[in-house]
Amino acid sequence: MDLQQMRYVIAVAETRNFTRAAERCFVVQSALSHRVAALERELGVKLFARTSRRVELTAAGEAFLPAARQSLEAADRAAAEAAAAVGVVRGRLAVGVIPTVAAIDVPAVLRVFRERHPEVRISLRVAASDELTAQVVAGDLDVAALGLPEGDRPRGVRARLLARDRLVAVVPEGHPLAGRARVGLARLAEETFVDFPAGTPGRAQSDRAFGEARLTREVAFEVLAPDLMVRLVRQGLAIALLPSAVAAGLPGLATVPVTGGPRRVEYLVWSEFNPTPATTAFLRTLEEHGRDAGTQ
Repeated sequence: MDLQQMRYVIAVAETRNFTRAAERCFVVQSALSHRVAALERELGVKLFARTSRRVELTAAGEAFLPAARQSLEAADRAAAEAAAAVGVVRGRLAVGVIPTVAAIDVPAVLRVFRERHPEVRISLRVAASDELTAQVVAGDLDVAALGLPEGDRPRGVRARLLARDRLVAVVPEGHPLAGRARVGLARLAEETFVDFPAGTPGRAQSDRAFGEARLTREVAFEVLAPDLMVRLVRQGLAIALLPSAVAAGLPGLATVPVTGGPRRVEYLVWSEFNPTPATTAFLRTLEEHGRDAGTQ
């Protein structure tokens, strides 16, 4: 058994197709099929149930897959640690961000990071703050940028405060609130809202503010993607509460400061448990980028 065979098995399991698995692994299908069959003979079990149209993991394959993934991750980590010992950063970096990240210019930071460490493979995931935190704790993500209601702190991870921001009301340009110097929560409660899904930290920021003011509001649309949220507001279907850094300069929309409105805090989080060389290098790059931005 070797690592390449494990890679082939994982590719087949994830694509459920030998042809697509071969394309992913940059190998001809006959070679991939031969290596998988050889592994099955060595193990004495079938890892896949196959027909001409369908491929599925067997019970043995399901049992084999988690340890195979762990073995590949350990091998990648060993190679990265060896390279780091001589000053070369390799391996994988998994970065998570909330849809409304504003405190970090993610593409700009990644450009600098890639210039310094071109051999690191980078994956990006966009999700809600609670999901990203759980993935960092589980080791599925190396670092993540979160947005939490003021007063909440990330749990189970190391955290660095990035920025604080107030949420502003986002309305169409022709809306009665457009052009106001400020608006209160009581007036906003008369409107129909589009907001993040219930139960997410992004939604909690606004829900808490209205709850503390003993006000109720109608959230007619629940959306995770801010661009779709903005399009609904632009159509006059609802108004939204978004961080001022995100809402600034949106065409066709007006923003109004909210008296007693919600506040959010952005954090960068990572696991304290044995960070990879790529993670350490990314944190260093981010810190330097932040200092450079602060001096401009």
